[in-house]
Amino acid sequence: MSDQERARIEELRRELTEHAYRYHVLDRPTISDAAYDVLYRELEELEARHPELTSPDSPTARVGAPPLDRFEPAPHRFPMLSLQNAFSVEELVDFDGRVKRALGLAAEDKIDYLVEYKIDGLGVSLTYENGLLVRGATRGDGTVGEDITTNLRTIRSIPLRLADLPGRPELCEVRGEAFLPKAEFARINAERDESGDPLFANPRNAAAGSIRQLDSSITAGRKLDAIFYDLRTEGPLPCETHAAVLDLLAALRLRTAGNHEVVTGVDGLAAVVERRDRGRHELPYDIDGLVVKVNSLQLQAELGYVSRSPRWAIAFKFQAEQAVTNVVDIMPSVGRTGAITPVGIMEPVLIAGTTVSRASLHNEDEVRRKDVRIGDVVVIQKAGDIIPEVVEVLVDRRTGAEVPFAMPTVCPVCGGPVAREEGEAVTRCTSPTCRAKLAGWLEHWASRRAMDIDGLGPAIVEQLIATGMAGDVADLYRLEHSRLAALERMGDKSASNLLDALEASKRRPLSRFINGLGIRHVGEHVAGVLARHFGSLEALAAAPVEELAQVHEVGEVVARSVRAFFDAPGVRRVLEKLREAGVAPEATEPAGAEQHPFVVGKVFVFTGTLETMTREDAEALVLRLGGRASGSVTKKTGCVVAGPGAGSKLAKAEELGIPVLTESEFRAALGESAPEPSRIPEQRRLL
Repeated sequence: MSDQERARIEELRRELTEHAYRYHVLDRPTISDAAYDVLYRELEELEARHPELTSPDSPTARVGAPPLDRFEPAPHRFPMLSLQNAFSVEELVDFDGRVKRALGLAAEDKIDYLVEYKIDGLGVSLTYENGLLVRGATRGDGTVGEDITTNLRTIRSIPLRLADLPGRPELCEVRGEAFLPKAEFARINAERDESGDPLFANPRNAAAGSIRQLDSSITAGRKLDAIFYDLRTEGPLPCETHAAVLDLLAALRLRTAGNHEVVTGVDGLAAVVERRDRGRHELPYDIDGLVVKVNSLQLQAELGYVSRSPRWAIAFKFQAEQAVTNVVDIMPSVGRTGAITPVGIMEPVLIAGTTVSRASLHNEDEVRRKDVRIGDVVVIQKAGDIIPEVVEVLVDRRTGAEVPFAMPTVCPVCGGPVAREEGEAVTRCTSPTCRAKLAGWLEHWASRRAMDIDGLGPAIVEQLIATGMAGDVADLYRLEHSRLAALERMGDKSASNLLDALEASKRRPLSRFINGLGIRHVGEHVAGVLARHFGSLEALAAAPVEELAQVHEVGEVVARSVRAFFDAPGVRRVLEKLREAGVAPEATEPAGAEQHPFVVGKVFVFTGTLETMTREDAEALVLRLGGRASGSVTKKTGCVVAGPGAGSKLAKAEELGIPVLTESEFRAALGESAPEPSRIPEQRRLL
């Protein structure tokens, strides 16, 4: 290896780390995403070529660890203590009095307090040795947490190496909160809704579920963030105040909330509490209060601890914004997948800056558990300041005229049959011609991740259904210009644009077509899996449950759902109408179309650098020849193909006694089935 390549690797690592810090911590990017990707790919190629220079603090080392079987215990060097709570300014006054008495101060003396946001996330601890991140853990019981290092490494705002400052501690633990930003929470729930999965109730639940995934690639896809507020070391810190500790954390390139303030005395606390309560809804993340700390580290040391809490800090909890209102009605709402959701219709009330008149009651079991009745007086709030929910029923205010809710025995929209599958909490309309399902289906079919039909929004969909112009998605391709132009807010130009968009959608990829069909449990990702495996709509529609269930990442539940969709009355007629209208999704080369005895039935894992094909190409080749590809090595793995730079996956394969081949040996085993290297464009050989 040349000195020039070694220097370039170090230069790229420094440059990419700096760009990531400016983007994820400072929110001041200085390079485009495309330019960053070019540098990142160059570093990946150089590191793969020179695996001896692998470094745990490289930007490329954030994702890629194999899934875990379980989380290991992670003892904390310094206990992660809990805080006592205050729910009013009066309780803060009491806290201030206790602090003064413990310090032997007079009642009229004033103490400086630091006030910062209490992020509503999951408490985490990072351990750094000589500046390098060596472990990340959950809080657990405060003494022992769980080792979630691989998941925390996926959070881009967490530095893999601290800034090299004079006096940087050799060993330290950093405390903070991992959380899901509100915008990312909305994106994830939209995707889960699209695939028919249950929604997360609030960002905190979503963050907790994401951070404890055994497969770190799932965590990486959730785009968590983290904010840090404390630093613990064996020796003294070069700081006199907690405000200086936060400045030190920021200098070490750890993200802090950046909006803390130091106030003097109880009067200062009362003012900041009122101001922060008013502005909390404007933050990009959820908070559930403030943390008040004695600012002086010397006074903190004098105050010490009581039980499992510090005497020098307290959490001020904001009251969840609640309101009392009446349940005017409980209406069953039918979604795209046929799910019937009870929705409470409330007398309008202002909560968290918005008027709330509806609140989801989730399902029949939830209505019964809370015993919500039409006519009840209830307390409602926004879960995570986002989703309106009923907190409790004020039973003592009942008059006897309240009416219990009963789940409909037929669909409230179409009158068709409904069913609740064993083990599920949701009742669904099973009629394929339900108008409510139709509206959702048409909108989903037109969505960007499906057939991408610009101009076909909810208002147009409703008119198409009301006028009888669209009874299914196939009817969209039979629309006439004159009838479209006559619709409200359409006209000639809009009608022409919509027809052009429909025509352009006829040749979308098969994966988008499958996604657009709206099959329950089949979102964008699973649609791609099915498209790659079966290659054509005809093969997918004819596949029995047993074959579907064997497809990697599908399983029994999705298999039954796919089979039930294609067996439903009317579906095959819709597919026939689509074919007659010229809708012909671009076929995907099917898995197993060229069955190869070396590949059929085996699970392959590719690791390290592949020189004649990309990893994506190699996995697609295995699928085409009748095998399966996986990103992790398990006992079910049939073969590992290892190139230069192979690491933990190769070691795991050797430990389990799984056959390991080089790329050339893999190609030789395939014989004529292997692609020619010259067919792979040079720029696509990068991992």
